[in-house]
Amino acid sequence: MRVQAIRLFGDPVLRSVAEPVKDFDRELRGLVKSLTITMRSGAGRAGLAAPQIGVPSRVIVYDYDGKAGHLINPRLELSERKVTADEACLSAPSAWWPLERSYMVVARGRDMFGKAVSVRALGVLARVLQHECDHLDGVLFSDHLPADERERFLATVAP
Repeated sequence: MRVQAIRLFGDPVLRSVAEPVKDFDRELRGLVKSLTITMRSGAGRAGLAAPQIGVPSRVIVYDYDGKAGHLINPRLELSERKVTADEACLSAPSAWWPLERSYMVVARGRDMFGKAVSVRALGVLARVLQHECDHLDGVLFSDHLPADERERFLATVAP
């Protein structure tokens, strides 16, 4: 396994809806490992979604504050409590922006072997899970910004 190139804002794969995983096989386990290696290859990386490396599958990995793992075909239950904090994306290097997200989530999905898993997350890890699950639906974190802020953000990441 090697570090994969991360797709940047403007790449069409980031706007596509990822396909559900049906086969829990060796190829899927390789994808999870590749995502994990790529996520951990740089400082400050807390999560990564398969579309960010050009793979249109519903797979995410995360590693924050001692909680690491992966979710296949994740679904989120969001708390009503919201918090605003700076957020960034590996697909838009060096661009941090304040964004409101749910403070707590319960993420349910499968592991790479098909076993049901559930992750309860608060604060930053909840934000990471929401961010990565958005990628699976072709949603970028800038889509959550008010229109004027989105324009300013896009101006900072335009090629």
